[in-house]
Amino acid sequence: MADIKFGTDGWRALIAEEFTFDNVRLVTQAIAGYIKDNKLEKKGILVAFDNRFLSEEFAAAIAEVLAGNSIKVFVTPFAAPTPAAAYTVKIKELAGAIMLTASHNPPTYHGMKFIPHYAGPAMPDITDQITDHVKKLQGNPGIQRLEYEEAKKMGFISNVQPQNNYLYHLKSLVNTEAIQNSGLKVVVDPMHGAGVGYLDKFLVSLGLDVVSINSNRCAFFGGLLPDPGEDNLSSLKFKVRENEADLGLALDGDADRMGVVDSKGNFYSPNQILIMALHHLIKTRNWKGLVARTVATTHMLDKIAMEHDGVEVAETPVGFKYIGNLMIKKGAFLGGEESGGISIRGHVPEKDGILGCLLMMEMLGMEKKEPSEILEDIYKEYGRVVSRRLDIHCTPQKKEKVLEILKTYEPGMICGKQVLTSIRVDGWKYLLEDGSWCLIRASGTEPVFRIYAEAASEGEVAALQREVKEDLTL
Repeated sequence: MADIKFGTDGWRALIAEEFTFDNVRLVTQAIAGYIKDNKLEKKGILVAFDNRFLSEEFAAAIAEVLAGNSIKVFVTPFAAPTPAAAYTVKIKELAGAIMLTASHNPPTYHGMKFIPHYAGPAMPDITDQITDHVKKLQGNPGIQRLEYEEAKKMGFISNVQPQNNYLYHLKSLVNTEAIQNSGLKVVVDPMHGAGVGYLDKFLVSLGLDVVSINSNRCAFFGGLLPDPGEDNLSSLKFKVRENEADLGLALDGDADRMGVVDSKGNFYSPNQILIMALHHLIKTRNWKGLVARTVATTHMLDKIAMEHDGVEVAETPVGFKYIGNLMIKKGAFLGGEESGGISIRGHVPEKDGILGCLLMMEMLGMEKKEPSEILEDIYKEYGRVVSRRLDIHCTPQKKEKVLEILKTYEPGMICGKQVLTSIRVDGWKYLLEDGSWCLIRASGTEPVFRIYAEAASEGEVAALQREVKEDLTL
């Protein structure tokens, strides 16, 4: 039997290897068990999906199992972004949503994630309950199903289109007048994913000049990863220059993460976008309160917060679920992670690439500057930082040896700089005397180590990563 585990953001596996109809039904039955245990079955469940291979068929299989458990099901007729699914959970007051997506993973993967009633990523206590049900079912499968057409006739299955309500809600979160009056020409790249027809529709409705690329369904994502990192955005850069556009905006496979390039084709990392977003929200909205970031995300957010009364930063483990939890329980007005997730006050506690793109548009519309100029102004005020992640692949045996080394790895100095503090929120993090830092994290599913570093220059970042790599014999 497949070893079904919920990772940082749901269960993902190879299609036809572990991600099969039988296993999808099994996981759905486990989710139905969780719903019943918590007496939420009368609220109903949304089933949404991205543009991957067999998404509609998997969605139908999920709906049949939920209906077989006497749970009302709302199915999206077309692909829908994860944040749109989360918002639908919120406004319809549902028990949750099952989102079929493998996000930015290769096209050979598919996945399922459960979005609970609070419209954000499921916390470990919830996924642990679902996993417990999975284990019980693997030993004694008792999957209940009701044939799709029969379930529709009985009123258990109906369609819901989340787009209009979601886009209307986004208009309440951003300064549409600033975007409308910006006069910006934009190239939108949803990377053949679930964001097709969302961001471009929003901007066109405001009268902007929008060029869309990769806006058709392609289960192979045009031969690239549906990941809006710089390596996958060469076509966006080309189209921005070809069309003499002011900005290029990209979304990942389920549109919960973003990528940005400017008129010259320069790429802006999620850390840089978060820096600009925080500075903008404080400057233009005078927002105060908590900012939530993961342990791997830039400390420039902390520097900016320290200069403004009433603004503080909380550090979480990696995973937007922890950020979303602080948005719910502590009212954090901005949540962000270095891998591209962002959300703000008034929205669902789920990362949203479409919202992030619109915030960038709002910024440029209000500032009347290039992103590079906005970022340079911030660096002049708070100091320059460079943030980088180094992925190191190794054998499983090597991974075990390095994990043993890390148990006692307490350097007093790194690159001639004193280590002031070590942090174990998630991985092994070391804060240095000059404000730079380094973090080592091991992948939970692969023989991979990630070394994050932040310092004042590219050279210092590279030196930090090189010394730590050598210390760990990687």
